[in-house]
Amino acid sequence: MNNKVLDEEIVEQKKYMQKVKSIIKKGFYYIETMGCLLNENDSEKIEGMLVNMGYEKIDDYSKANVAVLNTCCIRENAENRVFGKLGAMKQYKKDGLIIAICGCMPQEKHIVNKMHESYNFVDIIFGTHTIYRFPELLFNVIDTNKKAENVIDIDGQIVEGLPIKRNDKYKANVTIMNGCNNFCSYCIVPYVRGRERSRNIEDIIAEIKELAINGYKEIILLGQNVNSYGKDLNDANSIFANLLYRINKIEGIEIIKFLSPHPKDFTDDVIHAIKECEKVHKVLHLPLQSGSTNVLKAMNRKYTKENYLNLVNKIRTEIPEVAFTTDIIVGFPGETEEDFQDTLDVISQVKFEQLFMFIYSRRVGTIADKMENQIPEDVKSERFTRLKKLADSIVFETGEKYIGTIQNILVDGISKNNDKMLTGRTNSGRIVNFEGKIDLIGQNVYIKIISNHGWYLKGNIAEN
Repeated sequence: MNNKVLDEEIVEQKKYMQKVKSIIKKGFYYIETMGCLLNENDSEKIEGMLVNMGYEKIDDYSKANVAVLNTCCIRENAENRVFGKLGAMKQYKKDGLIIAICGCMPQEKHIVNKMHESYNFVDIIFGTHTIYRFPELLFNVIDTNKKAENVIDIDGQIVEGLPIKRNDKYKANVTIMNGCNNFCSYCIVPYVRGRERSRNIEDIIAEIKELAINGYKEIILLGQNVNSYGKDLNDANSIFANLLYRINKIEGIEIIKFLSPHPKDFTDDVIHAIKECEKVHKVLHLPLQSGSTNVLKAMNRKYTKENYLNLVNKIRTEIPEVAFTTDIIVGFPGETEEDFQDTLDVISQVKFEQLFMFIYSRRVGTIADKMENQIPEDVKSERFTRLKKLADSIVFETGEKYIGTIQNILVDGISKNNDKMLTGRTNSGRIVNFEGKIDLIGQNVYIKIISNHGWYLKGNIAEN
């Protein structure tokens, strides 16, 4: 499918949006997003289409005309949550509720088969590559009262021009690429999101310039393997480092973040771009997954423990103020106590600002699911407890250095845990809670840090 065909397809889908709008006049939609920021960005596009079709958002699916579940299949509990939600929604079918399932789960054949067998009341099923076809699918359900489905197994194209409803006034997610070529043995992503496909660099820059005009200050660049951006474009100017330099020049944009990079693709030009671009956050999410070279090899991560530590040291030499966050998987098949100790050793050496820790979960369709040396659940849980204890102590330790400092904070909103406090993040990504007036949301303020609470800091607005 070439770009001309895609352009014509978007024009066709916009016609379907108008058809739906002419039929319903006005309706309400409910949407629930599970999974990563890429899913959230996809949901913003789905919401954009729904708004263009005349629907308004509602937080209660029992009162909605259309309910959309944008799903994740990275872990089993995410799938179970979807099935539980569907069971609860079923009773409202009698009131005319249209139920749509999209995201990563429909890209798995065994999930689609289960939907057909046990959840045949679902009206619309579409995958990660066919989001742009949603208006047509919805129209067909409304027009014919029959189910509609569009899931493809092949890699989809990058589709531009979809309407989008941003759910934040100051921060925006911008997907720069889709898919993954790494095939980590525990990961289902390449099978449900396809191979790496990069957006045209000019389309990305145009989107971000438009966001800046509309008052957005913080941009988060998204991709399964974000620092391999452009490798599939065969254009020397369309590489991740150049993209950072160009965004850094856009007036109005104050903060640039990106998720998630891969250690094997952290080239020198990317490190230099992070160092030289003053708007790029100096907190790097550098997924470790395991500190054991043996486990990393089994995971197909393409780096060793020594490679990882050398990379951390290289980045810290170039960017002394840098902070690191990471992902850790506990209990991967074949992980020995010695392997686990290697993970604890890396964590102790690097001293991450934040750690996202997970107990290994088997995924049907992955290589790791077929490995015979699965770790017993009690062993995984015991190791996770030890890991969390170490992580908590290191996060608290690294937080101590902030006490007494003045931090420039972009106010995100009201704290999730205390509605009397505002919240934002330091340049290193650490959460800061403080008292302030609600009209500060979206503004940059200087905060003096007065106390360290481990996973967050507390401060006061600086007088000068």
